[in-house]
Amino acid sequence: MSFVSNDELIDAAQAVLNPHKVNGRLFGDVASTLVTDTGNRYSGVCIDTPCGMGFCAEHAAIAAMVTGREYRIAKIVAVWRNDEGALHVLPPCGRCRQFIREIDPDNLDTEVVLDRQRAVPLRELLPFAEWPQPLD
Repeated sequence: MSFVSNDELIDAAQAVLNPHKVNGRLFGDVASTLVTDTGNRYSGVCIDTPCGMGFCAEHAAIAAMVTGREYRIAKIVAVWRNDEGALHVLPPCGRCRQFIREIDPDNLDTEVVLDRQRAVPLRELLPFAEWPQPLD
């Protein structure tokens, strides 16, 4: 589906990865980049807050995409670097998985990058994504 390689998307996310502390709060230790079905790229970083009202890097990238009046995600990745400097690809949390789906129903086909060689459709990470049938 996507015309951007996993490595290209990982590199784009890594380029905005810039962890830093402000007043004891950590900003930007996870970065995300997505590519839309039209080929545009959007990036964002996480904002951690002590009360849990922060948001994930995927949310920031999606917000930038929606600001650009786009809604269909072809491929998305999130990255984090540990204290030893090793880069990791992070799968989206459950909240992010559902958020991606809610932006556009076709995003169930979004390729979610899991490592340099592997990406899977969101529908494989978000089983039972369809509304249930009534019991009666």
